[in-house]
Amino acid sequence: MSYQAPVDDILLALRTAGDAAGTAGEGTVRGLDDETLRAVLEEAGKFASEELAPLNKAGDRSPSRWVDGRVLTPPGWKAAYDAFRTAGWSALPCPEEFGGQELPETVAMAACEMWNSANLSFGLCPLLTQGAIDALRAGGSDELKQRYLPRMVSGEWTGTMNLTEPHAGSDLSVIKTRAERASDGTYRLFGTKIFITYGDHDLTDNIVHLVLARLPDAPEGTRGISLFLVPKRLVNADGSLGAENDAVCAGLEHKLGIHGSPTAVMKFGEKDGAIGYLIGEENRGLNTMFIMMNAARLAVGIQGVAVAERATQHAVSYARERLQGRSTTSKAPGMVPIAEHPDVRRTLLTMKALTRAARTICYATAAEIDKSHHAETEHERRTAADRAALLTPVAKAFATDIGCEVASMGVQVHGGMGFIEETGAAQFYRDARILPIYEGTNGIQAIDLVTRKLPLGGGQLIKDMIEEFETVARRAKTVNRQEIGRMGQRLASTVVAFAEATSWMVEAIEHTPNLALAGATPYLRLFGLAAGGHYLAKGALLGLEEGGPHAAESVAVARFFAENISVAAPGLSAIVTSGGHAVIGVTPETAPV
Repeated sequence: MSYQAPVDDILLALRTAGDAAGTAGEGTVRGLDDETLRAVLEEAGKFASEELAPLNKAGDRSPSRWVDGRVLTPPGWKAAYDAFRTAGWSALPCPEEFGGQELPETVAMAACEMWNSANLSFGLCPLLTQGAIDALRAGGSDELKQRYLPRMVSGEWTGTMNLTEPHAGSDLSVIKTRAERASDGTYRLFGTKIFITYGDHDLTDNIVHLVLARLPDAPEGTRGISLFLVPKRLVNADGSLGAENDAVCAGLEHKLGIHGSPTAVMKFGEKDGAIGYLIGEENRGLNTMFIMMNAARLAVGIQGVAVAERATQHAVSYARERLQGRSTTSKAPGMVPIAEHPDVRRTLLTMKALTRAARTICYATAAEIDKSHHAETEHERRTAADRAALLTPVAKAFATDIGCEVASMGVQVHGGMGFIEETGAAQFYRDARILPIYEGTNGIQAIDLVTRKLPLGGGQLIKDMIEEFETVARRAKTVNRQEIGRMGQRLASTVVAFAEATSWMVEAIEHTPNLALAGATPYLRLFGLAAGGHYLAKGALLGLEEGGPHAAESVAVARFFAENISVAAPGLSAIVTSGGHAVIGVTPETAPV
């Protein structure tokens, strides 16, 4: 089945997110009336379904290749990228001063979802470029911005992130790539980076690499890391392209999934040194790189939503067509579509509910980012930035975990045919598996959540969020419809479990940190269930107020999530508060791990 952009679902999630960020009074999305917003989303969805989706399977079967030191992307991708750039999609969220459209983050994330649903491997290229734009805009000199940003914003050039080295994955303190100062104020870089997404390709004639490296006199650890802009081709003073830099692709990784996306091994300084330009200050490169990383983490969360949406659409279509078994509710002769069987229906509803819950969490995070830039007062902007920071690890980890789970369920719905590549269900599963790993593994997201994000605002931030969850649960319980009231009761139980686990976690991280860290991952999952149920309920209540043909479905999905998924909350709370001893009590003598 071909991808169909779920514009109505996205619009409801955007309305819910705007309400959550306290900006709903300004319209669904700041600066756009609802008619214009729908038009933008429908046009983006049309491009995704007509231009990108048809290339998805072809990119999986005919992946990017490294030929004679150059990377060739799959057939049709260059033409699709040119159309993408010409249509202006690469400039969607970028600053106007450099040629961008400066649309809100929520709109950018909605478009990002559609690109990645249609073709996850293709969507990675603009995703990384956008992160590089954000980092360069934040830390680059005026000269670097003027020279590089207009062509990156237009999509004429793309960007990459170069962190990982063969011996240094998540621990950046031990990177060995070195930078040496040159007499002309530039730097020369030497080293190897691995897992570089779109590190080389044939889509554009220049690639802007952002590279972490260490100066000879740098302090030990992460305080001695600097960030450099290293172009594939040097740029002359008049903006024209000059000679090729000493930065080359040494090969492509052979991967489980995302085959169309070239994942490169990059060599810097194999000759006289790759020419680089400092971004920000020496030895403070991580400060700027984290801007790119945080933006990428939310975008990767959106990728989890995207692959879950695509897998769900694929499974629903198959389940409606696949005839198997007899009906249990009628005496009609012959086989029925498997979608009529209760167990398959449960699976499909689980897929749909998890996808929508993850979507609302991601869009709520984006809405807080928008508010942090445009709220009227400094206090409102600071609070919104903190809320975005609190939600980002949840958005990244919860959404990418459910991306894998939903894709796996999609294979199951197809039965034996799901294990066969021809149906396409297996590709979604393979593509999804990288998402909980890159841009900071989900275990790292959980650690970040409990050690750095829960204490924000002196702990008041998470208390306020729990209070919001409680308010919506109480509101749902008072609605004069039995299914809504029951949903409110289940949500209230979820919030109680989440509040108890949060209170325990705040104490434990200070007094018994190993126990807290042992429970960090189940705590993040619990946070995702509480937040997902909350936002789905808000969306259902908004749908009831507005009416319309989709109100009943939003209620049904929110109810299913509350009664069949979020009910796991008390068990997760028990794992968080009392399961850690079984983890840290294990020794090599008792159980070798």
